[in-house]
Amino acid sequence: MSGPATPRPLDARQRWMALLVLCLGVLMIVLDTTIVNVALPSIRADLGFTETSLVWVVNAYMLTFGGFLLLGGRLGDLYGQRRLFLAGIALFTVASLACGLANTQGLLVTARAVQGLGGAVVSAVALSLIMNLFSEPGERAKAMGVYGFVCASGGSIGVLLGGLLTGTLGWHWIFLVNLPIGVAVHLLCVALIADDRGAASAGRLDVAGAATITSSLMLAVYAVVDGNVAGWASVQTLVLLGSAAALFAAFITIEARVAAPLMPLGLFRLRNVAVANVAGVLWAAAMFAWFFISALYMQRVLGYTPLQVGLGFLPANIVMALLSLGFSAKIVMRFGTRGPLAFGLLLAAAGLALFARAPVNGVFVIDVLPGMLLLGLGAGVALNPMLLAAMSDVSERDSGLASGVVNTAFMMGGALGLAVLASLAAARTGSALASGLPPAAADNAGYQLALLVGASFAAIAAVIGAVFMRTPAPDRPTRQETSHEPVR
Repeated sequence: MSGPATPRPLDARQRWMALLVLCLGVLMIVLDTTIVNVALPSIRADLGFTETSLVWVVNAYMLTFGGFLLLGGRLGDLYGQRRLFLAGIALFTVASLACGLANTQGLLVTARAVQGLGGAVVSAVALSLIMNLFSEPGERAKAMGVYGFVCASGGSIGVLLGGLLTGTLGWHWIFLVNLPIGVAVHLLCVALIADDRGAASAGRLDVAGAATITSSLMLAVYAVVDGNVAGWASVQTLVLLGSAAALFAAFITIEARVAAPLMPLGLFRLRNVAVANVAGVLWAAAMFAWFFISALYMQRVLGYTPLQVGLGFLPANIVMALLSLGFSAKIVMRFGTRGPLAFGLLLAAAGLALFARAPVNGVFVIDVLPGMLLLGLGAGVALNPMLLAAMSDVSERDSGLASGVVNTAFMMGGALGLAVLASLAAARTGSALASGLPPAAADNAGYQLALLVGASFAAIAAVIGAVFMRTPAPDRPTRQETSHEPVR
């Protein structure tokens, strides 16, 4: 049997075209986490969902997406990241067609679950593919800036696009629009990126580890997304969280003993990998606070339409684009990862704190725009060094796993953070209503508390990054030259 084929070298133009293709695939996945939210009222009226069952249009996607991120990344290492990316895009596109043609509740929810599975695979390996395409530090920093912008801005773009498509063509088109994009991404990826057999192709899949961690993540995601409905102190929620914790403990035990682990525990002896993932959990919680809580403030307190909410995020997206698509890379090359990460997170914390003072009768230019600009600035500065730190110390054979880990950290941090913040906001709103405040003022009191707590998450992440992250030289060796030796 012949060895793994050597990937054909790509010139600079081909590499950047490949990056755009990969980012377009990732953007399609990120959009689907929020684009459907705007269309939920139309879906409910058309398919006859109840208020309780409607949440599964969102939850089915989140459940499989969160559950399979880690496994998807490791499968990419074992069987080839390009192959897994293509399989994920194909699965997501076919599921999008099923969603767009769905005429029953069961078909839509099932197709959304399959979408989440395809999305998890794409998200888990895309970051690793990008890191492998760009080995020169300067180019890699620029490429990660583009990827970070897509991830950070995709949610707000989804709200804007969802409002446009639902209002003009109907809710089916929020899914059908994925078809030409998915086909184009698949064909261009085949043309631009060489086939690979996986850097860890000689290894075997750790079935026990895969089963325990996937089950643990799915149970944890289900407990979180259903927590506000079932109650955080309910037997259901406590049993689900306890089961998830027990399965995670079993996973760690298996990984410490098995010969070919799904997740080598030595990965977390790499200081920057561990620090970046811890900071990523807190940062994702802060980002979800920004996106969801500020969107609720604009919609329920200021009375904005979904389209106006999407436009309200546009200034932050523009600032992120200007930073992420060039300036952020120069900052990283000049100052490394630690300083820009801490500075960007502090800017984001300041933006959230500023947003938290927005009153009931707020004015966009005075009470929304300044916080949006600071948040866009902070996200544009911080995301690039965070992603680079999470990936740069990892050997190529585990790059897919590291990509899955950082995506899982963002996913779980965002979901858990949003659950905590939503519960705090709801409790504060309830007490405000009981004290006699009008509904809008009571809602705003809850949002202010949630945004302040989100600001504290970002500030803590900044301190962790500033204190614990190691500052490598900008021209450090590529991952092919590194190993799992502990950082000293």
